[in-house]
Amino acid sequence: MPSIAAPIAGFILAAGVILIAGSRLARIADALSLRLGLGAAFFGAVFMGAATSLPGLTASTLAAYRGSAELAVSNAVGGIAAQTLFLVFADIAYRRANLEHAAASLQNILYGTALMVMLALTMLARSGPDITIFAIHPVSFVLLGAYGFVVRLTDHAKSQPMWRPRQTDETKPENEDGDRERHSTHMLWVGFAALAATTLAAGWAVAEIGTVFIERFGMSETAVGVFFIAVATSTPELVVTLAAVRRGAVRLAIGGILGGNAFDTLFIAASDIAYREGSIYHAMSGRQEFWIAVAIAMAGLVILGMLARERHGPGNVGFEGVSIAALYAAGAWMSF
Repeated sequence: MPSIAAPIAGFILAAGVILIAGSRLARIADALSLRLGLGAAFFGAVFMGAATSLPGLTASTLAAYRGSAELAVSNAVGGIAAQTLFLVFADIAYRRANLEHAAASLQNILYGTALMVMLALTMLARSGPDITIFAIHPVSFVLLGAYGFVVRLTDHAKSQPMWRPRQTDETKPENEDGDRERHSTHMLWVGFAALAATTLAAGWAVAEIGTVFIERFGMSETAVGVFFIAVATSTPELVVTLAAVRRGAVRLAIGGILGGNAFDTLFIAASDIAYREGSIYHAMSGRQEFWIAVAIAMAGLVILGMLARERHGPGNVGFEGVSIAALYAAGAWMSF
């Protein structure tokens, strides 16, 4: 029987690289966005969300290119579910009030709603006819356009909002944090590029080792994608989210998760482009559909939490945090 020690050691090493480099990458992106004058929610969604998603994007597209459609989609939706669960940990860490109460903003609600719509589009593609253009399903192009539209919409909402959450003693204002980087903007861009390349390489290594688990040890692609690769490539989001909460940047924390998750739906579009055997939506199984439904429900709960704005709940966690944790645990139990 082949030894499992070497793949596990390699997996832990690659995950550690992603954790360290990805966290530093997000901090540099934070400083760059502040120097560009962007809002916390917008930055968290676009800059931090995209920066910390690079390992997962690499893992999904590589898996799809090699024909592992289930692994590619499982990594994408598993990462979305895991990162939404991270908000529960952040809520526990933020002792002043329920995190969704303090971080409620129009931009974060827009990103959460867009996430649900984009995930629903993948379900529609799965249930619709198997139509492709150069082996790419039209919904993949729709997802790319939808993300661009949402970024533009939320940027407009920042400058000309038509709705605002009522301010309370626990509500955090925009621009909660300052630029803590001492390096020049030019050097920050250089560091950003170097760290992005590092996380891409580590994401490639995680995908390679995940394939080893499947081929040599008979593990299912869904289990490896949802619970191993997705969690490993999502570790920067956990560290950055907890760090943002500790320094009071709660809108940044939720914006990074929801906006990053919206960006992560593009993993499926990128995987469809890399998958040369046809539509990846029709190559995935009911197990991936199940986790897409779980991710939609979890995103809906976060939005409900920001709209209801419960100040305190069990263990200072709102009803949405308790529900998200229970939903993820139930999904994991059903998967195994």
